[in-house]
Amino acid sequence: MSFGQGGPQSQWDPWKPQSQQPSQQQPQQQPWNGGDAGASPDWAALAEASEARAKRRRLFLIGGGALATVAIASAVAVAVVSANGSGQASDGPSSQLPATADIPSASATTPSFAPTSAPPPLDPKDFVSSAAKDKAPISPDLLFPGTQLTMGETVYKKGPTADTRTCGSAAQGTLPKVLDANDCARLLRVTYTKGDTAVTVGVAVFGTEAQAVKAKQQADKKSIVRSLSGGGVKSFCTGAVCRSTTNSYGRYAYFTVAGFTNGKDVTEKSTEVFRAGDDLAEFAFRQIRRRGEAQASAAAQAG
Repeated sequence: MSFGQGGPQSQWDPWKPQSQQPSQQQPQQQPWNGGDAGASPDWAALAEASEARAKRRRLFLIGGGALATVAIASAVAVAVVSANGSGQASDGPSSQLPATADIPSASATTPSFAPTSAPPPLDPKDFVSSAAKDKAPISPDLLFPGTQLTMGETVYKKGPTADTRTCGSAAQGTLPKVLDANDCARLLRVTYTKGDTAVTVGVAVFGTEAQAVKAKQQADKKSIVRSLSGGGVKSFCTGAVCRSTTNSYGRYAYFTVAGFTNGKDVTEKSTEVFRAGDDLAEFAFRQIRRRGEAQASAAAQAG
């Protein structure tokens, strides 16, 4: 509907980008016509246009809300898919979704590793407890190396050595029977001296630790290793009273006999003889143990 005699009235509509606001419209010169001066606006048409604009706005708001609802629903579906661990979302009702116990937890996929720790060290005694593992070469000079022995502040000079395969022939008293009964394989002997004191230490080699222990238990006060002289060492403990000891470690039993090279008897006051016998017994034990340590170390390095 037009007003006056001008061209068609331009209506400004905020929802139409091509429409212009009233302030941007160029005013038109309207000729004065007295017959139209009293004409009033078409209020029905204006109301109809305003209702159309309001309706379009409502449709826009409803459409935007629907898009937002669809986006939220999509997010929920993605969350359900992620929880189920499947490639597709479930179309069934929520009652058909897997129970909480059916949904794998994060810990189920976390790799677990056994705690690491260093392997226990090898026991040196195991390597000198049986012939099956005790494979290192052995001889009197390997077991008792060098030319002298220092124990504390005391220095002993090394004398003759012997390696006897028939163990009983290198023993006396009741010891030959004990050695033979337990299948002694070898008897290694060495003599050390200090002044007029001499000590022979004998190491009997058995096949197993059990045999060595049994030999030690069966030995008595009359089980004596035969003293070893020669090479500048006078004969000793062949008729005089001497002191003897017996012990074992692994598959080895070791014995000492200590006395005077001048033929004197050993008494309770002969402290130097007792000390010499104890020093050589201790040294024999250390050497056998070191033999086990060396073999254990070699086995550990070999892996």
